[in-house]
Amino acid sequence: MYTDSHCHLNFPELETHLTQIRQDMADAQVTRALLISTKLETFADVHRLAMAHDNFWCTAGVHPDEEGVQEPSLDDLLRIGQSPKVVGIGETGLDYYRLGDRSVADMAWQRERFRRHIRAARQLGLPLVIHTRSASADTLAILKEEGEDGSSGSVGGVFHCFTESAEVAKAALDLGFDISFSGILTFKNAQDLRDVASWVPLERMLIETDSPYLAPAPHRGKTNNPSYVPWVAKQIADLRGLTVEAVGEQTSRNFDRLFAGVLA
Repeated sequence: MYTDSHCHLNFPELETHLTQIRQDMADAQVTRALLISTKLETFADVHRLAMAHDNFWCTAGVHPDEEGVQEPSLDDLLRIGQSPKVVGIGETGLDYYRLGDRSVADMAWQRERFRRHIRAARQLGLPLVIHTRSASADTLAILKEEGEDGSSGSVGGVFHCFTESAEVAKAALDLGFDISFSGILTFKNAQDLRDVASWVPLERMLIETDSPYLAPAPHRGKTNNPSYVPWVAKQIADLRGLTVEAVGEQTSRNFDRLFAGVLA
């Protein structure tokens, strides 16, 4: 019924408990999970888990916040992006949250990395998994510059773990991207985000854990895992006057539609 569209099950705090996590997922009716790549050095681990389990898939990419790692070339992304059970490119995007003493101009390397991911996605015909934090204007601008403008040739994708404004959500939707909400939606101080989730079309929405991070209420403080994604669905259901089952089923259909043709 439920699909966790973004998690990091190769991280040690989750992989070492994978047998129990898979049982907890089954008990919570979480039938599928998308495992997200964050660097080339660990892609093989992510891919191995996806290949080992019939209800796991994965992405190929290098997180924008990863520094001091192997920089992906376009050829690297095209190569790993053609691996079996890879259904998307990312997570990729821009993150200016931890600039420190650097300026936005100093992040040119991050913007170029983002462009390579977009170009790989377009060549492979795979959707993008977008991470953006304190960088939404540049994220949207680069997507449009690279041809991801919602036209017929666009591959689209999803803005994951969405925490931006309603204006950014509308712009992302206009470019053909879906919006994914995480456990942040359940946090007491997240009313602005709940306001966004109350109007984003349900047909354009995904749910995720981003585990092991951001465990939703009532599990805050615990290590997050995909079995907790129904709590995100419940928050959306409460906001919209729906059953949690309806939200789970629709967001799973949205996952099927977004990754159509590559889930086999």
